[in-house]
Amino acid sequence: MIVITINGKTTVIDGWREWIVRAIVFVVMLLLLAAVVFLMLGLAVTLGAVLMIAIPAAIVVALLGSMFAKH
Repeated sequence: MIVITINGKTTVIDGWREWIVRAIVFVVMLLLLAAVVFLMLGLAVTLGAVLMIAIPAAIVVALLGSMFAKH
């Protein structure tokens, strides 16, 4: 039984309508969770790829800078 009270008016949802509401809420929350998971996975992969390129590039630039630096 789902009880909703809005502005003093109480609505009760039960029976087959309750099952439908619960199923819809479950599917929507599952899709929202999947979207968040894919977003976080994409962010992690992108950040990892950028760092795998940027860190070695920074090391190479630092080594070249120290080789050609005037002492």
